[in-house]
Amino acid sequence: KPLPRAARSAERREAILDAALEEFSASGYAATRLDDVARRADVAKGTIYLHFADKESLFQELLRTMMSPVLGAIAAAPDARLPMRAIAERFVETFVHEIYNTRRRDVIRLMLTEGHRFPELAEFYYLEVLSKALGGVRAVLARAAEPGNARHAALVEFPQLLVAPGLVAILWSGLFERFSPLDIQGLMRAHLDLLFGADGGRPA
Repeated sequence: KPLPRAARSAERREAILDAALEEFSASGYAATRLDDVARRADVAKGTIYLHFADKESLFQELLRTMMSPVLGAIAAAPDARLPMRAIAERFVETFVHEIYNTRRRDVIRLMLTEGHRFPELAEFYYLEVLSKALGGVRAVLARAAEPGNARHAALVEFPQLLVAPGLVAILWSGLFERFSPLDIQGLMRAHLDLLFGADGGRPA
């Protein structure tokens, strides 16, 4: 039985986004052509324009659709009554399982390597994804922070510290994985040990 028109349209749109991810990941943003996306998606180039105004809007929608679930996972934040280290571990697990172990890391690698060349895309990513993620993490950490604890205060002020080694791992995976695979779980555990120390971050 043929699919209804709306379902066929949604299916083609999904195919275009999947193809766009492959092309952007393989060629970079600048070198990717909509002709190549259409060929990979097995649609006419004109079909892309039925869904997206241009390459920039296609990339923006790819960012939005891929990263929205991560924002949802952050919104379902751990209980702020947990110890700060336990909360940090939850956020790190979200990063590993929802970003590093998925194709989302390809999207972030693209932003890290090409965002400076396309400031309008970097601005979109910051406003739509990064600022919301950092705001959510900061809010939970602030509620859990112990007064007078310098480590806690630093994490609240700079929540980027939590995932900084994860970003290094994303770059490493694209450049050096074939020479020296990285144990992302071990790296993140070691990072938390350095952040919190053997005492779990309690004030001395």
